[in-house]
Formats: sequence, C-alpha cells, structure tokens
Amino acid sequence: MQPYEMTIHQAAKSLKAREISARELAQSVITRIERVDESIGAYLTVDPEYTLKLAETADEKIGKGEGTPLTGIPLSIKDLISTEGLKTTCASRILEAYVPIYDACVIEKLKQEGAVIAGKVNMDEFAMGSSTENSAFKVTRNPWDLTCIPGGSSGGSAASVAADMCLGSLGSDTGGSIRQPASHCGVVGLKPTYGRVSRYGLVAFASSLDQIGPLTKTVSDAALLMNGISGFDLRDSTASKKERPDFTSFLSKGLGDMTIGIPKEYLETEGIDPDVRAAVMNAISVMKGLGATITDVSLPHSRYAVAAYYVIAPSEASSNLARYDGVKYGFRNDTPASLIDMYRETRSKGFGPEVQRRIIIGTYALSAGYYDAYYGKASKVRTLIMDDFERSFRSCDVILSPVSPIPAFPIGEKIDDPLTMYLLDIFTLSANLAGIPGISVPCGFSRKGLPIGLQLMSRHFEEGKLLKAAYSFEQETDFHLKKPHLPGDES
Repeated sequence: MQPYEMTIHQAAKSLKAREISARELAQSVITRIERVDESIGAYLTVDPEYTLKLAETADEKIGKGEGTPLTGIPLSIKDLISTEGLKTTCASRILEAYVPIYDACVIEKLKQEGAVIAGKVNMDEFAMGSSTENSAFKVTRNPWDLTCIPGGSSGGSAASVAADMCLGSLGSDTGGSIRQPASHCGVVGLKPTYGRVSRYGLVAFASSLDQIGPLTKTVSDAALLMNGISGFDLRDSTASKKERPDFTSFLSKGLGDMTIGIPKEYLETEGIDPDVRAAVMNAISVMKGLGATITDVSLPHSRYAVAAYYVIAPSEASSNLARYDGVKYGFRNDTPASLIDMYRETRSKGFGPEVQRRIIIGTYALSAGYYDAYYGKASKVRTLIMDDFERSFRSCDVILSPVSPIPAFPIGEKIDDPLTMYLLDIFTLSANLAGIPGISVPCGFSRKGLPIGLQLMSRHFEEGKLLKAAYSFEQETDFHLKKPHLPGDES
C-alpha cells in the first residue's frame, strides 16, 4: 500500500509508530496529485512548500509526543473555506486573486491538531450547483468515469478523496453539497447538525443553511475529522454550545437497539433510477440483518422542499453576495463610465451565469410586494418540513433514503437545464431546511460501474446514531474498499 492510499486511521497509527514521517506522507500525496490530477481537475491551488512546512511542524509535534489522530494527515479543503496565505477563490473570477489574512475556525482547529493542508479544491462557484461544472476555472471529473460529473458543489473534495489525492477533505453542504458528491464518488460525506461546526471563515452562500463537514474514505475517518472540527466558537453567532462528544465512541457494530424509518414519499418519487432503488432496497435488507427494526414514516411536505429551498437559498445568496461590488476587495472593472457602471460591469464579469441567476431570483423574491408571497411562504413551508421530521423521529432513530435519484451523469448533459439540476437535490434539501444531520455512505454501484450512496438522517445533534448505523453497514459490506482505476495508476 502506498502512503496516499491509507485511511486517516491507518496513517495515524503509522505516524505514531514512526513507520512514516508526516513529511513523507505529505510528499506522497503531492506526488499523487502531480501524477493524476491532470485528468481529474480536483485541485485549484497546490503549494508544496506550504504543505511541507505544515508537515514538518507535524513531525515536531509527533517527536515531542504531542500528536493526535489528525497530526500529519494531509487534507484537501474546499475553496470557500478561508486559509491564511493560501488563495480562497470560491471558484469565481470575482475572487480569483483573493488571499485571506486569516484562517477559518475549522482551519485553526485543524492546525492546532497538526493536520496538513494538501491544497484547495474545485467547486461550483460560490457553492451554487450540483455538478462542479459551474466553476469559473475548470470542470472536475469523476474518478470512476472521467466523462461524468463528480457531483457538487463539493465535487473537488469528493473527487480528491476518491482518487487518493488526500486522506480526507472538508466540504460545505447547503442543500446536499457534501452528501451528493460523496454519493457520486463512492466516499463518505457527513453534513453535521446546523451549529455543530463553526461557520466563521466559511464564505457565505445561504447563511441559515450552510454547514461545513468531512468527506472521507471511511466512516471511522469521518468521526475523527468531526472530533477535530466541531465545537463552540464565539465568532459564529449560530454555533451551538452543546458539548462535543467523542464521535469515535459511537463506532460499534450491530443495530439491535435501532429503529430505521423509511419515508414512503422518497421511494415513491418518480424518476428514481432502477439501480439506485435496488441498491437502497438491498441496504435496507442489510440493516435488517444487522438487527435494526424497519418502519414506515411519512414526510408529506418534502415534495415542497425543492420549491422552498430555491426561494430561501437564492434570497440569502442575494444578500450575502451584495458585498462583491468592486469596492472593498476582489475583481473590479477598471474602466467604468460611472459608479453604477462599475457595479454592473464588475458583477457581470465577476460572477458566472448560475450565480447571476440565483442572485436575480433572490433579489426578486425579497423585493417589496413579493417578500410575503415568496420568502415568507417558503419559510412557513420550512417549518412544516421541520415538523415532519420531528414527528417521524418519535417512531424511529434514523431515517434512510437515497442520496440522489440517479448516479453521476455525463458532463454537459444537464448544464443547460437548471430546473432539472435543481430537482436532483430532492432527497438532500430537506435536511438543510430542518437543520438536521445527514450522512452518505457507499451502498452499491450502477450497471455502468458508478457509485451509489445511501443517506441516513437523524435528530439534531444525534450524529452519533448516524455514525453507528453507517459504520455497521460499512463493516458488513465492501463497497468502500473498491477503488477507481485512473490514468497514471500502476497496472
């Protein structure tokens, strides 16, 4: 096994035993990126000097006996999480040259742990998209099939993990942007409860929905990363003061004490690919074999989730992105005829089509005379969706569903049909609207060999139940052990 192929757990043991140094592990990942990323396009910024310096600091920690399970672990970071001295572009022309002067809270925590940043990875511009085709700089490809999308908006994170170009990654999830690319790339992706992880230093898309979380090779690794990044932060007014548990303590096999709910509305949805349905039904059988009690639940307002989300999220985006006006930072049109012309030209040239589309939708929904008809009504639907989940969790511990109705699709196939793209988020949006945690874990492959993910959701701050259920399923199956073959791989 090459060092870059290790899981976080495996690498942590090797580092602690001095079988490998953090510098050697980081160099292995850098070499891997140089060899295979040309065909995938996951990374936007790679700075070997920056990475190796962090690795040397990690080696010093280990040498003093101060290491933790994350010390020396190379991680990729979605390019909307602020990194001091390392470009943070949000995959947008408007921030193409932006280098932050501070670290996000999660980056501070990772550095305190001694983790190593391997680089910043591609995404849909400002996290707006489901395919990573909306990046201003490049299209990221799915490691399992280079003609297909990796999912989005954290497509670079998922692809970098699947292709062994890091040992884990941080992404962000506003409507499924961790879980959906994790599903399409055959890795684990966890969206924590809203408020579990600080959003300080996360460039905002929709502030009431955004949440940072891990993408990893295994459920155990997701638990380790959650230990490293979660916890209260004074700088984030929405951060919870709830005590952080040791997430690895939930990693035990067996579901005899767990009831899993199956929402009838999800499996009855039109347009579910037969391969996805078969994989999910098989997963239900595996869960039952592990001792879980299976019960039906109902989420009747979930059919309005897409409509509510695509009013609320663009409205918040319209407000958040108003700061990019060419005055304070970022791209500016240098030849304006007037102040208004500078604003117009800066934003027209700096933002891509999908971002402009959502800003216009959001501005309209918030405008005088339409606020109550659109944003106000969508907020009421959000409350109904939250009530549906609360009612369902009275009879079950975890809710099980597909992540996406279809496996990864060919690049370019749906880019000109935004409505169809929006509808593909139907199974993931509700968790963000309700603020509850959700996880995607590999559960099968399509007939074309593309990964399929299983989604599990639980009550607020009950990530432990998700990890237990996902870990039990993972240990009973071998989907997470399969790897894509890439150009540049040894035969």
